[in-house]
Amino acid sequence: MFNFSNLSSEKQENLHQLLSNCANNFGGTNFFLQLCEEIREGKTHPLCSRHQDFLSEFGTIRWGKTIFNDKIQLIEKIRSTKRESSNILPTKEDKSHKKILNLIKTLSPITFSVRPSLRESGEGFDFPAFDQVTKETIKLNPIFEALFFANIETVKKILNYKV
Repeated sequence: MFNFSNLSSEKQENLHQLLSNCANNFGGTNFFLQLCEEIREGKTHPLCSRHQDFLSEFGTIRWGKTIFNDKIQLIEKIRSTKRESSNILPTKEDKSHKKILNLIKTLSPITFSVRPSLRESGEGFDFPAFDQVTKETIKLNPIFEALFFANIETVKKILNYKV
């Protein structure tokens, strides 16, 4: 994930609000962080589950399509090379354009649904893997990135941000 400290205060506040709303809809910050930690504990990436779900003590995450490990590795490569403001879709002249376009076409129709174990904890939330700004500008969804890929310390920093 991008360096949270280097973002403008407006972007920091927006990211804080987005993740805080997700955490509140999941039962609170601690439950949300525990879910993130459980996701990172597995030997294989949870998105590679052939059952298209991740079952946790605190809730479930479900999606409607099997995601293969090569797609996960490509997302991790994109994350390591992109800057916060950059578009993940490279120019057509770039060698990786076709691979990344295929990744986007594969994951774009998928909606991830996060639900807490106890209904009284919250209603949960849904999110896509990507945010399409324009036809040529596509970014990783910050919720997707925070849940499945970002460092736990970064997620904590975002959730604990004070204006």
